[in-house]
Amino acid sequence: MAAGDAPATLAEMRTDFLESLKEATGVSAINTVVNRFLNKANQDIHQEKWWWQERRAFVRTRPPYTTGTVAVAVTSLTTRRTVTGTSTAWNTANSFGDTNAAVGMKMTLAAEPFVHLIGTLGSDTSITLESATPYLGDSALSGAGYAIYQDDYALESDFDDVIDARFFDEDHKIPLIGAQEFYRLYSRNSNRAAPKHATLIELGPSGSVSLRRRVVLGPAPDQTYNIPYRYWTTNLAVSSTGTGAANLSADTDQPIVPLKFRQGIIWKGLEIWFATRQKDAVLAEKFGGLYATLMLRGRMDRGPTQDRPRLIPATASATLAARRPYSPLLRRRLVTGTRWDQLAE
Repeated sequence: MAAGDAPATLAEMRTDFLESLKEATGVSAINTVVNRFLNKANQDIHQEKWWWQERRAFVRTRPPYTTGTVAVAVTSLTTRRTVTGTSTAWNTANSFGDTNAAVGMKMTLAAEPFVHLIGTLGSDTSITLESATPYLGDSALSGAGYAIYQDDYALESDFDDVIDARFFDEDHKIPLIGAQEFYRLYSRNSNRAAPKHATLIELGPSGSVSLRRRVVLGPAPDQTYNIPYRYWTTNLAVSSTGTGAANLSADTDQPIVPLKFRQGIIWKGLEIWFATRQKDAVLAEKFGGLYATLMLRGRMDRGPTQDRPRLIPATASATLAARRPYSPLLRRRLVTGTRWDQLAE
C-alpha cells in the first residue's frame, strides 16, 4: 500500500498494530505474536454476525432409486447385512454425476417399516448395510422391492449458521425446527414427499477436526429439488487469489471486513493485547472504545434496505382507551388487532 493508505493486508495491519505499540517492525517472533492477536480480534468481531458474512448456496436433493429388485438371506447376521440386487445400477452415476446409491444413504426393504443405513457400496448389485441396521425380517427376501433415498445433506464447508432462524429456505417455505421436535414428527423419516420441515445436525469429526453440519429434510425428498439457502460463513479471511480461509496467514491475506471498518480489527487486537498480555485496563478500555464506536457505524452501514424493527402508528380513528396496553376493567394484558401499534420488520 502507499504510505498514506489505510491498512488492508495482514502485513499492513500488523505494521499499524506495532506502530501503535511503538514496537520495532520486521521482527519475526513479534510478528507471529501480533498475527495471533489480529486473528483473535478478527474471530472475536465475528461472534456477532455482520452483513459482510452473508453467503448463499443450494442443496440439490436426490430422488429415490427403486429400479430392480433385491434379495437378502437370513442365515446369519452377515447375510442379513448383505443385499444383492437384480437389474440394479447402484454404483452407476446418474445424469447429475451422483451414483444411485452411496454410503450413508437410507434403504427400505420390501414392505417392512425399518430404515437401514448403507455401510458399503460394493458394486451395481451389492450393498452391505451398517452393522447397527441389518435386515430384521423373519423370512428371506427374493425379488423384493426396495427404495434407496437420502434425507440429510451436507452444507457448505464454511457454513456457520443459517441467516434466517425461522426458515431454512423461504422459496419452498421450509421452516427450521429443533431436532427434538423434528424427530418427534419424523421418527423414521421413511415417507417421501416434498419437504415440509428442516433441522440442523452435526455428525461429528471424521478424518479431521472439521465440523460436519448437515440439514435434515422431512419428509425425505421424493424427487430432485434445488433448495437455496443463505448462511453465515466461517471464512473470515481471503487470499490474494480469492481463496477463503478461517484465519489470516500469508502477509497478503485480507480479512473479509470492508476496508473502511478494517481498522476495527487492529483496535480490537490492541484491546485484547492490553487486557491479556500487558494487563493494562486503561489502555484496553481506550482501544475497546475506539473499536465499539467504529463497529457501531458498521451496524448501521447497510442503508435503507436493511431489515430493522420500526413502529407503525395506529389508525387515526383509534381512541386512547383502545391503544392503552392494559386496562383494569378489561383485565387483559394482550390484545391483538389493528387498534394497536405494531412492531413490524
